[in-house]
Amino acid sequence: MMHSAAPKSALLHLSVLVLLFALQFVLPDYHHLAMTRIMVLAVFAMGYNLLFGYAGLLSLGHAMFFAAGLYGAGMAAYHLGWSVPAAFLAGITAGFVVSLLIGLIALRTTGVAFMIVTMMFAQVAYLASLYFTTYTRGDEGLVMPEAARRFDLLGLTFDLTSPTVRYNIALALLALAVVVCLSIVWGRMGRTLVAIRENEPRTLMLGYDTFRIKLKALVVSGMLSAMAGSAYALLFAYVGSSFASIQYSIEALLFTLLGGAGTVLGPLLGTVAMFYMIDVASAFTTAYLLIIGIALIALVLFFPKGLLGTVRERWIKWLP
Repeated sequence: MMHSAAPKSALLHLSVLVLLFALQFVLPDYHHLAMTRIMVLAVFAMGYNLLFGYAGLLSLGHAMFFAAGLYGAGMAAYHLGWSVPAAFLAGITAGFVVSLLIGLIALRTTGVAFMIVTMMFAQVAYLASLYFTTYTRGDEGLVMPEAARRFDLLGLTFDLTSPTVRYNIALALLALAVVVCLSIVWGRMGRTLVAIRENEPRTLMLGYDTFRIKLKALVVSGMLSAMAGSAYALLFAYVGSSFASIQYSIEALLFTLLGGAGTVLGPLLGTVAMFYMIDVASAFTTAYLLIIGIALIALVLFFPKGLLGTVRERWIKWLP
């Protein structure tokens, strides 16, 4: 059964999506492209938040799932000549397989051990992307061919070189991620994940198979992250090893913490805030990371649960 505040929450999330749709008609070219990238990365962060914010599992390996989608889609399009829809599905399938296999191993650990195991697997994936340069071209990366920039679907032709097409595809994927996250958060699985986060031994004692539930959450989280990776490769026509580095796992964590872990819209807000903080600060100084660090310290002091997390705690209790 949905939460009693579900209608208000659904209206809020729908309003955010409508606002994002309307923004494309007024944003200048630079910010139009920036918002497209932000929405794709927000899907990645929402996948991460599902595992960290709701299940309480701190992963430092989510770049591995993003990269699984990135390379699954990118290599299928580049080396095999697959169409965009087929390559996109290949990327999501790669994310499913990788997250399932990693989950079966990593979820046998908890706490700091889980964090370390996921980081080790992610580092192996990153080094593999550097080692198999014949196929991946390492840091140089793969640039998608023109054939991978157009596709036909339902009798319509889509051109991914069009900023409008890219923006609306990114928005559609964000909307899908919001629907998936809300359906989980409002459902039995979401409540069980929170129970596991708060007290796993008691949840286990009540008869829940916590390993299976956490594995399901990890697989959904990995598939959302892989969907973002697949979209990134195909929308921006580039696949490179840097996207598999630990930096991208940390970025997903920062996006989530900044916006508010355990809130559906928190990762989106965090991605927007982090992107523009870096963008504005780097225009004034090369030491922009220092400014970002100070901003994050201020966040911890005044918004200890992130922007939306603190808003929910103090004012809007019904935010999911």
